[in-house]
Amino acid sequence: MPIQNTVSGWEQLLEIARKNTDARRVRRPGQHPSTAPIPNSLHKLSPDTKPPVLLYRDANSWCPFCERVWFALEEKEIPFETEFIDLSNKPKWYTDLVPTAKVPGAKIEGKLVYESKDILLELEEKFGQTLLPEDPEENAVARQWIDEAETNGIRDIAYQFLRQPPEDPNELANLQTEFEAKLDELEQLLGKYPGSYFLSTFSLVDIMYSPHLDRLASNLPVYRGYHIKGNPRYPRINAWFEALKQRPAYHRVKSDDITNNLLLRRRWGAEAKGNLLPPNPEYTETIQFRAEAAERLSDNREVAIGDILKNSGVQALVKDGDIAPIQEAIDFHLRLLADYLIHGNEIVLPWGRVGGQDHADPLISAVGAIALAYVRNRICAPRDMSAGAASAFRAAADKLLAAIY
Repeated sequence: MPIQNTVSGWEQLLEIARKNTDARRVRRPGQHPSTAPIPNSLHKLSPDTKPPVLLYRDANSWCPFCERVWFALEEKEIPFETEFIDLSNKPKWYTDLVPTAKVPGAKIEGKLVYESKDILLELEEKFGQTLLPEDPEENAVARQWIDEAETNGIRDIAYQFLRQPPEDPNELANLQTEFEAKLDELEQLLGKYPGSYFLSTFSLVDIMYSPHLDRLASNLPVYRGYHIKGNPRYPRINAWFEALKQRPAYHRVKSDDITNNLLLRRRWGAEAKGNLLPPNPEYTETIQFRAEAAERLSDNREVAIGDILKNSGVQALVKDGDIAPIQEAIDFHLRLLADYLIHGNEIVLPWGRVGGQDHADPLISAVGAIALAYVRNRICAPRDMSAGAASAFRAAADKLLAAIY
């Protein structure tokens, strides 16, 4: 029996995956990104009603300022639609519309607003389920801290420490000292009110800080050998990270550690001092996230296969101009990946180096290794799937790669 027939077909995989996750995305054929998340509140609207908010955001879902707005929209359960902007080739209509030509921008009940802080405050004015305290005194504190999140310089010194290390080690040490002083200020700020958030309840202040602190917590261990998470100097910051993990909206909008670190390397040419952080086991062993990853791969398989064929270098293995065996091998390995995500260790890998014996066709193994390695690093969270699903996806791909070699 051909090995391709030992793994379930795509439609069966898709059906099983969807029974184990409620995550869904809208297909965008021929567009970038090829899928888009469905807001968790969109079901509130009748099919012929336009959402009250139109969000203009970056196509790759990397922008931390866009993430702030998305986070608030999901928390406040405001139905919205999204217009993706290619930041490398911004359309003229957008640069004419938004004076800064930056993202995010938003039309809120027809009113154009830009700059993430101003959009967040406008959402507070227009919609219920407020993310600002009702108590007047605490409300005033919240608004002050929202302003200070933009002006206190923590982002500037953090990214200077991360991205532009001087050759003088003493100067680098000084940058670290300045950065740690800013973290100390946040640590003290988090102690002003009871609980784990900046204020007495979750608020816009938490949303202002979340995207940047998330990225720094991912990047600093890899590129500077410095840890925020697990650092006993910052118990309140670590408690704050743990509190965020209890919020479903946070998991919908955040990126994963590997995406954050690959992005830093690709965009800024940063040189890692250590290995990329491994996928989080809280995600990799959870069926909800494994099934979401399998659902995304199964539903978007044509785009994934086309991307691998075009950009991974696998076409170098084509013999006599016949691409069919290569395409079949890619399809098989992606189906095997989806199957493994759903069933985990219940399935036996029917090929590769199992028990020291190599039973696989070398061409199939080579194609599989290229395809799996490429798609593992190509996945971008949350553009393609949630951070939890991306972590599960990468861990499963690594498992299969280990089976091949």
